[in-house]
Amino acid sequence: MAHEDDARGDVSALTFEDALSELEGIVRRLEEGSAKLDEAISAYERGVVLKRHCEAKLQEAQTRVEKIVVGPGGSVTAERIDFD
Repeated sequence: MAHEDDARGDVSALTFEDALSELEGIVRRLEEGSAKLDEAISAYERGVVLKRHCEAKLQEAQTRVEKIVVGPGGSVTAERIDFD
């Protein structure tokens, strides 16, 4: 799986929404069970790459979200929002 992107196209340029849509399509096809074994394995590998890409995009978005905090004395700072 070291060169997964080479044969199936680079996912780094995909938006989160496009990657998620493709991942959902792969899941549907795998759940149907109609693909040949080699096709199912390739689809699963592509799904893993897409999942990682989506997770990275979400992490990137999370680190960009900040809240404005007014401190004592009126000082204003921005803090990262903790979603956990």
